[in-house]
Amino acid sequence: MSEKLIEVRDLVKEFPIRGEMFTRRGAGSVRAVGGVSFDVLEGETFGLVGESGCGKSTTARLMTRLLDPTSGTIDFRGTDIATLSRKQLKPLRRDMQMIFQDPYSSLNPRKTVGSIIGEPFVIHGVESDDGARKKRVQGLMETVGLNPEHYNRLPHEFSGGQRQRIGIARAIALSPKLIVADEPVSALDVSIQAQVLNLLRDLQREMGLTLVFIAHDLSVVRYMCDRVAVMYAGEIVELATSEDLYDNPQHEYTKQLLAAVPGQASGV
Repeated sequence: MSEKLIEVRDLVKEFPIRGEMFTRRGAGSVRAVGGVSFDVLEGETFGLVGESGCGKSTTARLMTRLLDPTSGTIDFRGTDIATLSRKQLKPLRRDMQMIFQDPYSSLNPRKTVGSIIGEPFVIHGVESDDGARKKRVQGLMETVGLNPEHYNRLPHEFSGGQRQRIGIARAIALSPKLIVADEPVSALDVSIQAQVLNLLRDLQREMGLTLVFIAHDLSVVRYMCDRVAVMYAGEIVELATSEDLYDNPQHEYTKQLLAAVPGQASGV
């Protein structure tokens, strides 16, 4: 059995609400993630699925400490990262990267593609020689299906699918252990989605990546994931292997999600 790469326990995230209705009583808060617990095994693709607003993207950002949790623990390779400072987190950032949903807003429009993909090398002091770094970046571009000769182009010169490939190249630059992909194909044309999904699967196999895959489309999750956690209203209501979840869903909300998938009839 595979080792646990990340263990999440009782993870809570509350966002403060400040407004007129709270001025007399102080600040209120809304609970986006309500005490979720799960493990992610080395080498697997773990899916987090649910409708918009269920807390899955917030959970993704908590796992990578792009957001600070209100409470709970996030054990990554034996270290609880939930309360680490930015300075303490920096060496761990090499091993955990994120691919964002929107390839249009997640890339700096003023930077060249070469600079964007090469940014992790600069931040972590890897490949300080400009020539060596350029060679590494062009190799990454080739790996994700981009033309290395487009190294000096700006993001607006690329299609949505190509921009997401740029984001993927940036994410894999330092050979991380964990990649969290937050709805990486939902903003892309259907004709392009399969290409990006296949690229992620190929990279996972070739690099030995562990992938946390966030989505609302259960047909995509079924194609990608080994195990799936279903989120509803900030909580995990069901967690099972992909096969068991689709063949024998237990929770009513899971059944409703599956009923919305074209051609899905089993167990619903």
